Amino acid sequence: MRGLVLALMLLVTPALAVQPDEILSDPVLEQRARELSKGLRCLVCRNESIDESNASLARDLRILLRERLVAGDSDAEAVDFIVARYGEYVLLNPPVSGSTWLLWGAGPLMLLLAGGLGYGYLRGRSSAPAADQTPLSAEEKARLDDILNG
Repeated sequence: MRGLVLALMLLVTPALAVQPDEILSDPVLEQRARELSKGLRCLVCRNESIDESNASLARDLRILLRERLVAGDSDAEAVDFIVARYGEYVLLNPPVSGSTWLLWGAGPLMLLLAGGLGYGYLRGRSSAPAADQTPLSAEEKARLDDILNG
């Protein structure tokens, strides 16, 4: 029964890459480190937090984060230290600022632009004059037969 419960816990909880030697002895600091590392991007794995990544750089970032917390940094100071060192790309959800406002706005802007172009195209198509539907003359029919039977 105990093995079944353990197996279910492993299936339900996400796999974390944090190694036993990285875990802090203070559970409060460890919990803070885990919460902060969920918001930091692994620079190798792309769109995977350092908490989930097995890359050696992610391990270095986890250790650096824990060192900053042990040194007494607040959560914001620890994250700011890592951002100062690696850039805003290390944040999984970068704040909307001067350098990222275009990235945040590009998706909705493109959606509006595509919707406007689609609406204009459909509107122009519906108001276009109907194609000329006059039947072929006898001369045109003969020419077409010559081409097709050629």
